[in-house]
Amino acid sequence: MPSVLPLGDPAPSDGRLPEQAASGAASRAFGLYVHIPFCAVRCGYCDFNTYTATELGGGASQDAYASTAISEVDFAARVLEESGLPARKLSTVFFGGGTPTLLPAEDLARILRAAIDTWGIEPGAEVTTEANPDSVTPESLQLLADAGFTRVSFGMQSAVPHVLKVLDRTHTPSRVPLVVQWARDAGLAVSLDLIYGTPGESLDDWRYSLETALSYRPDHISAYALIVEDGTKLAAQIRRGEVPGIDDDDHADKYELADRMISDAGLHWYEVSNWSATPEQACRHNLAYWRGDDWWGIGPGAHSHVGGVRWWNVKHPTAYAGRLASGASPAAGRETLDAETRSVEKVMLEARLSSGLQTAALSPSGRKAVAGLIADGLVAPADAFRGRLVLTLKGRLLADAVVRRILPD
Repeated sequence: MPSVLPLGDPAPSDGRLPEQAASGAASRAFGLYVHIPFCAVRCGYCDFNTYTATELGGGASQDAYASTAISEVDFAARVLEESGLPARKLSTVFFGGGTPTLLPAEDLARILRAAIDTWGIEPGAEVTTEANPDSVTPESLQLLADAGFTRVSFGMQSAVPHVLKVLDRTHTPSRVPLVVQWARDAGLAVSLDLIYGTPGESLDDWRYSLETALSYRPDHISAYALIVEDGTKLAAQIRRGEVPGIDDDDHADKYELADRMISDAGLHWYEVSNWSATPEQACRHNLAYWRGDDWWGIGPGAHSHVGGVRWWNVKHPTAYAGRLASGASPAAGRETLDAETRSVEKVMLEARLSSGLQTAALSPSGRKAVAGLIADGLVAPADAFRGRLVLTLKGRLLADAVVRRILPD
């Protein structure tokens, strides 16, 4: 959730959605994202809409946040009903941040309970929280599991102390195996998030991080290339020459190493940056994003999407709480996507999945480009002959270039 909000049309104060949003809704899954915008420290690479305690003012309070988020749950239910959306149970819930587990586990449980009381939840639904390794205890994880959480995604990032230092991470590597075991003892599935390409990280450093993460036998691994965002502390450090810059070839080498090692450990890629031990352990919430399902985003700066209507909340927790307290929508802006835009986004997102993209969904020029992609080793020939565009390893490294070639001119 980048800290800079997109441009868009004004959002109505009552939050009412256009008729388009209700069309076909009964056939789409409905999920909930809950943004917890608090962190103990701001990591130098982070561009997300997060705040430390010293950055908050004007009455914004972590203590009151659960109640404020619950008020948006109530608001969302009213808007969806008044906009003609059918009643749908939650298929996934995802608490992200920030660091959701900086809030007491009781508060996270309260928000989840309010959402379930409001919409209901599908049997076997996935309920995830992100967590920093130093923000949980055995007791807090057990409380979350008892409340209905099924999965925890730990921000491990690296197993190498000097890499964690550059990233401004506050946990020590020795903490990770402890929290993984605590989560397993509570009955939670475990995902580990890793970052590669940190300035000063060698290929051997990255190999050690992968070996260490895999030794914990996680159900799921995410491995993301570090992106240096303008305005971050890390961007300033690189600009001043205090740390080395980012190298695309280094990123490619590290991605290839990650795919080989993670695959050899028995996990399978299902999205360019994500691997799971079984198809059932793929992150269903993120798959809903990539497949264009519906979700409501709770919290400051949170984004939502329902039936081709996308909107985003005001950024600051104080402004967010004030909007809801006055009975107004917290949305800062929104856009209604036309058929062409939705088609383009479908190509951009589904092309990243191991299940691939139906070539029938491409424009005539896009279908014509597939032969060249096969010749260049970017697309799997057997899948293409069966009518699906599936990226090869080389294609995953050049996923953005592949998408540009299959989109209409």
